[in-house]
Amino acid sequence: MPVVHNRVLLALCCAGALGVGFGGFLEVAPNRLARGLALPLWQAPFPEAAAIIIFLSLLALLAFMRQDKQRSIATVLAAAGVLWGSLAGAGHFAALLARADLPAARSSLGLAFWTLVAIAFLAMVDAAQRAKPPLPLRIGFGLALGVGFVLMAQAGTFADLSLAKEFSSHRAIFFSQLWRHIGLVAGALFFALMIGAPLTALALRRASMRCAIFSSLGVLQTIPSLALFGVLIAPLSALSAQWPFLHDVGIGGTGAAPAIIALTLYALLPLVRNSYTGFTEVAAEVKDAAAGIGFNARQIFVSVEFPLAAPALVSALRVVTVQSVGLAAVAALIGAGGLGAFVFQGIGQYVMDLVLVGAIPIVLLALAADFSFQMLLAAARRRM
Repeated sequence: MPVVHNRVLLALCCAGALGVGFGGFLEVAPNRLARGLALPLWQAPFPEAAAIIIFLSLLALLAFMRQDKQRSIATVLAAAGVLWGSLAGAGHFAALLARADLPAARSSLGLAFWTLVAIAFLAMVDAAQRAKPPLPLRIGFGLALGVGFVLMAQAGTFADLSLAKEFSSHRAIFFSQLWRHIGLVAGALFFALMIGAPLTALALRRASMRCAIFSSLGVLQTIPSLALFGVLIAPLSALSAQWPFLHDVGIGGTGAAPAIIALTLYALLPLVRNSYTGFTEVAAEVKDAAAGIGFNARQIFVSVEFPLAAPALVSALRVVTVQSVGLAAVAALIGAGGLGAFVFQGIGQYVMDLVLVGAIPIVLLALAADFSFQMLLAAARRRM
């Protein structure tokens, strides 16, 4: 019996086979609100469908390959084939379906498509973790994927897909909502750092306050996000009514103000706890040695404690940023705007493609933030 050398890859390929066998590659509906008819992969244009099956089969065979490095390289290439085949196939399939004289018809991406795309990305991530390629190579490959997608979009490959049509109809406000979403996250991070730094210092220097700080922040973390947004409406509305100048500067019961306050409160616990852990794990012998060669308290903090605690601080910012990117979507329910507005608008209209117009950028923002902080974390660890 052949030996499986990568069980993860084999499991992914099995999931892909199930998705292709039991899910539709595209769903065609007479309009954007009607329920669609699932069309399987084997009804898609032959070149792309054949390429997908071939590259998916190749991924399954690579699970039995013994050499780790060669297998990882081949896995990335085969997974890229599955990804590009799925993208090109979906666009070509939708273009063929659009030739029918049904102007309101919509072609949505089906379960098989999303399964194949997810498997391609997971296979690439697994191969990268096993091969550990240098950072510039990983960045270059990620940029190549992004540039390739942009070129396909510019060429009109996806123009007949329902997702592209929803994006096109909301293009005028999409980028303003995207920047608003980023602004909510950035504002929350700024205030979380301004509040979290003194709280961390207080927890480090006053043992009597430590329990109260972490307990209070832990209670805030247990409050559901929607409930916290709702709780903030009444006091902020009362304050803006009492002092009209607050309303003039944008502080009220709805909008960005309660959203940033809630996101800041959620960010405090992981930020303060990780920062506290990072500083307390600096060995006392290292600080004693620095004091022994004449360093004062400020020099010890700047030259010894902060550099050694930097990985924990970057990890805290990574967790907080990714968390805030996701929670900011809920803020659309209280008029804060952002990408969550498309999500809830799509849910209200029963239009899944409009939901994806907001949800996909949120996922990409979270992944971009996570990747950026991973690079910062690697740089911080190299300096230790």
